[in-house]
Amino acid sequence: MPPRSTPILLVEDTPSLARVYAEFLKKDCSAVTTVETGAAALEQLADGVPRIVLLDLQLPDMHGMEVLKRISAQALPCAVIIITAHGSVGVAVEAMRYGAYDFLVKPFSAERLTVTVRNAMERLRLAQLVDSFEKDLGRSRYHGFLGSSLAMQAVYRIIDSAASSRATVFITGESGTGKEVCAEAIHRQSPRADRPFIAINCGAIPKDLMESEIFGHMKGSFTGAVADREGAAARANGGTLFLDEICELAPDLQTKLLRFIQTGTFTPVGGSRLEKVDLRIICATNRDPLREVEEGRFREDLYYRLHVIPIHLPPLREREDDVLEICRQFLADYAREEGKGFVRFSPAAEQALRTYHWPGNVRQVQNVVRNIVVLHDGDTVTPAMLPAPLGTPAGTAAPLPANGGGNGQGAGHVHAQGAVAQAPSPKAVKPLWEVERDAIEEAIAACDGNIPRAAALLEISASTIYRKRLAWQAEGKL
Repeated sequence: MPPRSTPILLVEDTPSLARVYAEFLKKDCSAVTTVETGAAALEQLADGVPRIVLLDLQLPDMHGMEVLKRISAQALPCAVIIITAHGSVGVAVEAMRYGAYDFLVKPFSAERLTVTVRNAMERLRLAQLVDSFEKDLGRSRYHGFLGSSLAMQAVYRIIDSAASSRATVFITGESGTGKEVCAEAIHRQSPRADRPFIAINCGAIPKDLMESEIFGHMKGSFTGAVADREGAAARANGGTLFLDEICELAPDLQTKLLRFIQTGTFTPVGGSRLEKVDLRIICATNRDPLREVEEGRFREDLYYRLHVIPIHLPPLREREDDVLEICRQFLADYAREEGKGFVRFSPAAEQALRTYHWPGNVRQVQNVVRNIVVLHDGDTVTPAMLPAPLGTPAGTAAPLPANGGGNGQGAGHVHAQGAVAQAPSPKAVKPLWEVERDAIEEAIAACDGNIPRAAALLEISASTIYRKRLAWQAEGKL
């Protein structure tokens, strides 16, 4: 049954019939507007579109079909029901061709009219629902995200819903899935979009400096503090503060962060005056936060304070054919940047991209596509151009495992051209942890023991290296 406020426009030049039809509809809807001419009907449509139009064809000033054609030409969101005493198959066919929902031949009963109106309203409701789904499920781009899979449509809808709130958002997902892109999307979709977005990587900053990075410091508060410095919290005032790798925070700083979230106030390092800010906090981690809580590395009360709106970013292997959309976009971008002529992937290359598991997610895709564009020429990417471990190009050395660095961010090694291709023997295959360990240790040695620099070269966080080395030492593997 349509709601009682459903607006209906009745175009009928016989007053007695108009009163009868209005009476028929009284039980189902109260907003019936009656006009007697086509001109008056067009004026009403210009003032506001009703949900239903009951349209007589024989009008004193014009044929009702002209009104129907106007409605069709303007694509007005209403259902038109033709009512006429001069029905014929030809007229009915023409009316349907211009979008009429139904065709009633006078005389008709009250039940016939009300059932037809109810059905028309239900069809409109379903059409709006389909339009809404198509709008939500048809997005292939969203604030820096690229992908039209169902998994990403769900992410987009959560961001839409969460953006207008002040609630804290906790983003989880594997390395390379786009957690900072997600945080920026929430910010850009929110009422704070014109205010600052400040991002801090809690795993890339030494623990001794982390408090100063977030809350700032006063001159002379520690060695090297030669001037007052605003922290991220003050710089993000009015906007959004994004804390990436939140699980890397030291326990004492977790306590201070909890108080800051609860009160909105903080004291800079070496300061004595409380400062108050208005900001939204978004945090992210590639770990399992509940496991961190269970194992005592992350405060439970802080977890529940932060974990208000959870968003989990799916890995690329769970995003259907999004990898092809992303690869095509990166190919176009990098070809333009490098002055190359690449415009497409061959079907075989696309199949290789589609079936690979992408442990490094989107970040690995970037590296792979840039590798292809920089090292090759042509207009079509073929399987022979794919770097290991996606393919074994002709004339290259046997592929080595991708350097994931523990986070799966490696795009594969580039091999010297001209070496004899050899299939790896079973004895040459190492366990993945050994490959990771060797790659990390080689990078540290190449950087003279500088772990942050080695992490940058491996395209992983320094905290990942520290964590893995501690684990290997505990297990006697290092």
